[in-house]
Parts: sequence; C-alpha cells; structure tokens
Amino acid sequence: MNQSDYLTIEKSNNGVATIWLDQKGEKINKVSADMVGLFEDVFNQLDNDLDVKAIVLISRKKDFIAGADIEMFKRVQKPGDFEPITRKGHEGLNRIEKSKKPVVAAIHGSCLGAGLEIALACHARIASDDRKTTLALPEVKLGLLPGGGGTQRLPRLVGIQKALDMMLTGKNIYAYPAKKMGLVDKLIHRDGLHEAAKKFALELAHKPLQRKDNRPFSQKIIEGPLKFIVFKKAREMVMRMTSGNYPAPLKIIDCVEIGMSQGMKAGLDAEAKKFEELILSNESRQLINVFFAMTEKKKNPMKDKAREIKRLGMLGAGFMGAGIAEVSINDDIDVTLKDIKQETLSSAKKTIWKNLDSRVRKKAMTKFELEEKMARVNDRLDYNGFQNLDIVVEAVFEDINIKHKVIAEVEAVTNDNCIFASNTSALPIKSIAEKAKRPELVIGMHYFSPVPKMPLLEIITYDKTADWVTATCYELGLRQGKTIIVVKDGPGFYTSRILGPFMNEALLLLEEGGDILQIDKEVRKFGYPVGPVTLFDEVGIDIAAHVMTGDVNKYYRETREGAKSGGEGIIKMNKAGYSGRKNKKGFYQYDPKTGKKLHGKIDTNAYNFFGGQNRKQLDAEFIQHRCGFGMINEAAYCLQEGIIATPMDGDVGAIFGLGFPPFRGGPFRYIDTIGADKAVAILEGLAAKTTARFKPAQILVDYAKAGKKFYND
Repeated sequence: MNQSDYLTIEKSNNGVATIWLDQKGEKINKVSADMVGLFEDVFNQLDNDLDVKAIVLISRKKDFIAGADIEMFKRVQKPGDFEPITRKGHEGLNRIEKSKKPVVAAIHGSCLGAGLEIALACHARIASDDRKTTLALPEVKLGLLPGGGGTQRLPRLVGIQKALDMMLTGKNIYAYPAKKMGLVDKLIHRDGLHEAAKKFALELAHKPLQRKDNRPFSQKIIEGPLKFIVFKKAREMVMRMTSGNYPAPLKIIDCVEIGMSQGMKAGLDAEAKKFEELILSNESRQLINVFFAMTEKKKNPMKDKAREIKRLGMLGAGFMGAGIAEVSINDDIDVTLKDIKQETLSSAKKTIWKNLDSRVRKKAMTKFELEEKMARVNDRLDYNGFQNLDIVVEAVFEDINIKHKVIAEVEAVTNDNCIFASNTSALPIKSIAEKAKRPELVIGMHYFSPVPKMPLLEIITYDKTADWVTATCYELGLRQGKTIIVVKDGPGFYTSRILGPFMNEALLLLEEGGDILQIDKEVRKFGYPVGPVTLFDEVGIDIAAHVMTGDVNKYYRETREGAKSGGEGIIKMNKAGYSGRKNKKGFYQYDPKTGKKLHGKIDTNAYNFFGGQNRKQLDAEFIQHRCGFGMINEAAYCLQEGIIATPMDGDVGAIFGLGFPPFRGGPFRYIDTIGADKAVAILEGLAAKTTARFKPAQILVDYAKAGKKFYND
C-alpha cells in the first residue's frame, strides 16, 4: 500500500503537521495491517523534520476510523497466521506513543475498535461534541479482544473498572461521557475541530499534559493493592452472564490483569497471543459470520422499487405501538398515533419522551432535537388526518375479527396508495387481507419487544403483496434502525413458528416432572440469553395461553406425527389468574414493590398445573436438545417449505429475534458446524425417547446423505 492510498500530510506555518486519514476507494477508514505499517515510516519522517513541532491525526471522512478491516480476519486459518500482524501493529502504535513530538487525535464520528486504539496511542485526544461522535472497543461482539494495545492503554487512562466495562460490553461512549471519564481530553464543535487540535498540539509541545486522577479514594484502593478483587468479580460476572460460552471476555480480563501486574510489555505479549487464539476459535468465526449477515440484511435489494415514507399512522398506542412510533420519529417521520383511550395515548407519549430524554442526558441528543421529534407525534382518538398517510401500521389485539374491522376502517379513510401493515406475530397475512379492498397493499411487519432495543424486523409477504410495497416497508425498516428478513406467509411465519416447539418442549418437560430452575439453567448453558420458563413470565402467561390455542400450535399438531402440546398447563395457569411478571404472579416470585424477579425463587404453586410437586433432575443434554433442536428442526422445515428464502435469513431471524446463541452462528451455521449427519442423529435419538415429532426435516436427511452444508464459505 502506498502512503497516499491511506493518508496525506499537511504542514502549517506554525509547525503543526496534520496527518489526514482518507482511505481511497472506501466510504470509511478501516485499519489494515498495511495501514498500521505506514505509521512507523510517517512518524520517523515527522520526528526528523525540524520544522515540525507537533502532530495532529484527523480524518477527511465523516468518521475518524470505523475499526479494523474484518475481512482480513476471515483469512486466518492456522496458528502463526495473525500473531505476527498483531505484533507489527503493536510496534506501529508504540511508535506513535514514543514520538518525540506530541500527537493529538482529533475525533469526529465513529472512533471504534482499532481506530480508538490508534487514538489511545496518541498523547492526547480532542473530540467533537457532536452526537455522532462515539468511541468504543466492540471487539468482544466478534468474539475477539482489542488487539492494538487497547487492553493495556485503556485501563491506564480511565481506570481498570471503567476499562473492563467498555471492553466486556463493547458499548458506545458518547462525547460528553468520554470527556467525563477521561477517555478524551477536550471537546469542541466539529467545525472548529482541526484548528482546536492544532492549538492543543502546540500547547503540548511547550508543556506536556498532566492528567489529574479523579478517581475516588476507594476506587484507587480497589484498583491498586486490592485489584485482584476487581478481576475476581469481573470473572464471576462474565461466567454468570455467559455460562462460559464466550472465551473472549475472560481473555480480555486476563490481558488487563497481566498488564497491570507484570507491566505493559507482558500485557502486549499476552494480547498478541490471546488475540490469535480467539480469532481461530469457532465462537469468533460464528460471531464474525453473524456480523457479515447483519450487514447484508441492512441493504435493501429492492431499493429501486421503494416509495418514500413521510407520514406513518400507528394504530394502538400500547407498548408495541409506542415503540414503533419512537423508532419512526427518530428518522424524522411524522407519526399519527391513534388509540381508543386518551390515557393510553398520554402514557405512550410519556414513554417516548422518557426514552429520548435519556439520550439528552447522555448528550447524544439536544433538548431542541427531542422537542422537534416529539412534535412529530400527533395523537388521535379518531381517524382525522389519515387521508394523507403513506402507511398505516396496526398493533391491535391478536383477533382476526378485530383485524378485519380495523382494515375496513383504515381503507375507508386513507388514499389508494396507503400501505396497511400488520404487526401480528402469528395470524396469517392472507387471512388478514381476505376482506381488504386493496389486498395488494397488505403486508406484515412483525416487530419485537421492546421495539427500540430489539434489532429485528420480520416482513411477511403473501401471494398478492405488491413488490413496491415490500420494497417500501424494507426501506422504512432500515430507517427505523432494523435488521430485516423477508419471509413468506404462513402460521407463525418464521420466528413465531420456530419459537413454538422451543417453548412447547419446556412445558412438556415440566409435565414430565422437570424442575423450573434446571430447565432454565440448562437452556442458558446452551447459549440462550434467558431460559424458556423465564420467557413465559416475561412475555406473559396470558399471551402464551392465547398462542397455545392459536394457529401456530394447531399447525404444529396437525403437521407433525406424534406432536404433543404442552399448552394445557399454561392455559390453566392463565385461568387461575397467572399473567407472569406483569401482575407479579408467574413461575417465579417477584418483589411486590419493584416488580423485579427474585433470583432463584420460584412459585412452587405453578407445579400444580403440571402434574404436582414431585420434581426430578433431568439429563442436562436432554433438556438442551429438546428445546434447542425443537427450534433447529423447525427452522429446517421452514427452509424446506420456502417460508425463508436462504439459510442466512433463518440464522439472522433466530439470533436477532429469538436469542438463538450467536456464538453458534444460528440454526443453519450450527448444523454446518456439527454436521447434518450429527443433527439428524440427535433428532432421531430424541424421536426414539419421546415421539416422532422430532423426526428430522427431509432437507436435513438429504444434506446428511450428501455430506452437504448450508453455506459454501
């Protein structure tokens, strides 16, 4: 790589050399092995230039550096492939740190991963106070650790606890919190960033920066002589949260501890070795696959057919409706929010305000922007104003008669090109559209709760849905910040359909004498974020009971030989007044004041609905396979039947909608990892121990016989 392919140097009369980062042919600056190698030559050149007193590192693009070039990780195949690259990177960043002349990183936009590690190697950092400015070390999300000295420089700059929090979560830090924690030294408006950085660099040339240690005395003690406590607690927290399924967080803690106990050289050595160990791990491979799949699903393949959405109508101002309204106004869409009760509308607007205000408190949004966005929400008790809407999304009760009533009312007051999207999670779109005057404009947009936090949007089409309608809804979902899959119509579509067997097996395990805590624990060990019994309480036992009497459960019973429904117990619970967390009455006990689940405390009365109080411990793998392969097999059926178009759609939907273990890559990546033959053997074993409902999907049998994989990469 030529120097000009990545950066240019500009010298000012006052002795400041500006290194402009501007990678040719790319929308963003990405760190590659070649690019880091340039730094040694560049800084040798500038250190020996007598006219240069100080150096500024800044980007010509909208972001500083968006991270490493992840494509290069996919090329690593064996030990020794990447460790030398990491060590070369360390040399390049050490060269920045040891520059005879002060180096200031001037940051605007995204400063992520290796980009932040470059900034950390500089002598100081100045950032724009813009809400688009975010700093993070998100490598843990790819099953990796910061490999450019981040595990060593960050704790020395902001303290061990804050550094571990950043690296173990991968979370974004906005400009003002970054300044408060000492991650950046100064903030300035983006328009003055370059000039302020040059001035700052010259100041440092005359007087090196002396940072104050603002940590409380107690923190200094616990990060000093008692730092072993910090690392012990961090490991305990990681094991509690991940059940040991993710090696990266533990290796991050190891690197920090080695560096803080044995010195930076030892820490960097550990970082280089452990980074390569992680990059060769299956967990990291799968998480990187998930990253690329998510990136792919954020591109609209039908963009040229999409029409513009300026005005959206939202029917139902409950929890889902408020969430959909919130993510819509975030991209400056006008929302007409309709409900039959004013108190529900008022509560929805209060919730939206509260959520946006939290961003104001983080300085990620201004008060003016909040008020501007809230002004886009127009609450209504009637249909006035619906005549000019581009799309109406309904989130009313899951009853086909109510859906038919609503669609008739909407069509009577909207224009001939207004899309009608149902947020149903299970009712077939064809059934909803059967009485529509404009059936080609009817589509499903299945959001997940809570909408502002859950990344997936499942778009459901049926045989009459117009292509431009699908394209437009896809584009709307992207504007709302969603990762999108498009699936075909049918009972439960994709996500609700594959969730059904997962949840049903948990209920059957309870009927067979299983223990609530063990079922949840073993399913979490397999890698799900929460156990299925906890999920019943979270979703609502009343909702679960309704689903158990609906089309998805009926379809499963009618199409699977030996199918057995575990819904009888949950229906009885609902009739007895159990609704789960929402009324503090479920499988678990809840604090009567806060409503929080009491850890490890179950309501043993729940057992009376599932055969009585006599409980037994079941084989751990048997529990995991019953629930996990119930979902996996159903995903294979969905691919076989064309409900999903590709294995990637199936993996994205299962991970981002249902919490399928990301480190396993999704149902289809997981099958590829263990082999279709082993998946078939596990399912056949389950069928032998239970019923033929676990009979493997024919596509799995065919792939096992042919030795095929779902992915060719």
